Amino acid sequence: MAHNHAHNHSHSHQKLTGRNLLFSIFLNIGITIAQIIGGVVSGSLSLLSDALHNFSDVLSLIVSYFANRLAKKEASIKRTFGFKRAEIMAAFINAATLVIIAIILVFEAIERLQNPQEISARIVILLSVVAILGNGLSVLLMRKNSKVNMNMRSAYLHLITDLMASIAVLVGGLLMRFYKIFWIDSVLTFTIAVYLIIVGYDLLKKSFKILMLYTPDPTQVKEIVGIINKLPKVKSIHHVHVWQLNEQETHLEAHIDFEDNIKITEFGEILHEIEDMLLEKFRINHVTLQPEYGKKDNKDIIVQD
Repeated sequence: MAHNHAHNHSHSHQKLTGRNLLFSIFLNIGITIAQIIGGVVSGSLSLLSDALHNFSDVLSLIVSYFANRLAKKEASIKRTFGFKRAEIMAAFINAATLVIIAIILVFEAIERLQNPQEISARIVILLSVVAILGNGLSVLLMRKNSKVNMNMRSAYLHLITDLMASIAVLVGGLLMRFYKIFWIDSVLTFTIAVYLIIVGYDLLKKSFKILMLYTPDPTQVKEIVGIINKLPKVKSIHHVHVWQLNEQETHLEAHIDFEDNIKITEFGEILHEIEDMLLEKFRINHVTLQPEYGKKDNKDIIVQD
């Protein structure tokens, strides 16, 4: 069995910094405390829902922070992959909490909509402005890292939805302050919650697929098999597995059956050609092939282990 791998280190975990993430955590703790107090005093459900959302973000940012630190740890005898999946786990947990909290907010908004309450709009306006400034700063700090991996993107999404929610709460506060439209508080809460469900579900689905070792979406297994089967001396490639370890590493392992009993050096040349093709056309950067000749095994492309 032979394997090789080529990694693109231009966006490696080592270049990620947890400093901005840590700053965002403390900033969001302050915002959450202020919004909880303000929501209770003013009676605003949208302010309390925004506080709850911020609190969930504090938890998710903490998870993301420690996952980012774990992902940098080296592999060992007991952990041959290290903690490379820690950030995918964090993204999955963050997305799940986002969806659960949003569903709770939907029910709360519907209940409040049936029984609108007078709200102290001045407190809502003041605290929503504070939240906008705080969340806006956090979004700017996390924007660059959000393009690097799913964990950082999950943290960034939490922050940007916070920012949008705070803007919505500010608009609602202004409408309540000047037009006495108190039912807008429930409508805004419902709108924010629905948006959170949509965003959270998408991230939940993507992280779930990686954790369950699904074939990456753009990868066409049959196309890969067809190309490799056309190579000289190759009889068939079968027993194929393609999965993502994380967002940076896509693995392929398979059995490759040859027409003749070729030399190891010949196999090495064919392996190198396959590696280059898979990296260039399918972004698969870790290839493990088991060479075979005359072996009586299942030759199907997909075989249940």
